[in-house]
Amino acid sequence: MVSAKDKKWSPRDAKKCIVIPSELDHKYSRGVLGVITGSAQYPGAAVLSTSAAAATGIGMIRFHSSSGLAHLVLHSTPSVVVQPGKVTAWLIGSGISIKKYSDITTWLRHRWFALAHKQNMPTILDAGALNLSGSLDQPTLITPHSGELSALLNSRGISVSAEAIEGNPKKWAQESAQKLGVTVLLKGAITYVANDNILIELPRATPWLATAGSGDVLAGIIGALVATNTVEILNDLNRLAEVAATGALIHAKAAENASKGGPISAEMIVENISGAISQILK
Repeated sequence: MVSAKDKKWSPRDAKKCIVIPSELDHKYSRGVLGVITGSAQYPGAAVLSTSAAAATGIGMIRFHSSSGLAHLVLHSTPSVVVQPGKVTAWLIGSGISIKKYSDITTWLRHRWFALAHKQNMPTILDAGALNLSGSLDQPTLITPHSGELSALLNSRGISVSAEAIEGNPKKWAQESAQKLGVTVLLKGAITYVANDNILIELPRATPWLATAGSGDVLAGIIGALVATNTVEILNDLNRLAEVAATGALIHAKAAENASKGGPISAEMIVENISGAISQILK
């Protein structure tokens, strides 16, 4: 395994990945995120991922519903568009059962994924879409926790337990990136982002982040940032890792602001995203 350059991510680094709109910008130039998230089993993931993306700052969100979830998403975020069209990035899999979509051929039959596959834009794979790792031509980021990464690697013939990954997350973030051919954001108390060239370490986050829906919020934040950085990502793959790290930093800062030392919910994190971005920009 080739050791990647190790970097600790700071607000100063993150600021470079937050695109501030100019007077000439409009909704299409500010990034369009295509979202395939949520399910009948986990409908809240669709709401949290889209509301988090909207709070992060983006020109448009296109939500592709396969489980009648559009009304829930629109109730929470009326600005979301529920018609297909061109996008600059994709977020796929949050709140979708891994068991239901464990086979790549099942995803290939998914009508919305067929559209995502044709629109060859930077893509974030979460939860139920993790098994697509390495099968896409476009720059790809996966966002597993240790249990999900263990299951993914075991399915590829690499035997490792979730406990082993938790014991050495830095090593497994790097090895996974190299073996799967993707950028990896490995979630944990300390989150790591890795590709073939770089390894980014995030500051330790508040333990209150361990709450239902927190990962869906993180996916939405990163999705919005990727959609606004598409050109840079297509020109430099390291930018995808940097943008992912920036999303994780915003997520952690929003959680810290929401917590003030006490418990939080995923909804509270969303409410504090804009303020966290403002702090980083200042």
